[in-house]
Amino acid sequence: MTVVPANPKIYHIVHVGNLASIAADGCLWPDSRMAQNAGGTVIGMSDIKRRRLALPVSCHAGSHVGEYVPFYFCSRSIMLFVIHRANHPDLAYRGGQEPIVHLEADLQESGRWATEHGNRWAFSLSNAGAIYTQFRSRLEQLAEINWDAVMARDFRPEDVKEGKQAEFLMEGSFP
Repeated sequence: MTVVPANPKIYHIVHVGNLASIAADGCLWPDSRMAQNAGGTVIGMSDIKRRRLALPVSCHAGSHVGEYVPFYFCSRSIMLFVIHRANHPDLAYRGGQEPIVHLEADLQESGRWATEHGNRWAFSLSNAGAIYTQFRSRLEQLAEINWDAVMARDFRPEDVKEGKQAEFLMEGSFP
């Protein structure tokens, strides 16, 4: 286990063209809801988004990863690198990083807000879209995240790649 940062942040990336609808709705929506809406620029991989709709969040029975708004614990995510490279066969978006906006929130505050408002939340110890990932639902469990991997700039080693993809998830919507 590594040391939890004193004031950890969470990050969600979106295309700048989607900001108007996010502002109008007053929140971010999970993929389960976004799949029902036409429009907007999708920067993620469709196959992964579909798979996440069926993957269970083990710490919250009956729920699935795609029903949660996902956030990374690092501002330089592997997905952002994939967008930069624009050479992954499953990535339809090829517009580069320039129109990508990073939304940042305070992790502790987000967890407390969700608990106070009856929203379930969780975090994964690796990519939440992987069948083998583990989930947690208490802020006291944050030390189980590989924070060294999350903060690493070189994510070629497999353990770093896995740990860097840990995610914070908020069910239903994120204000």
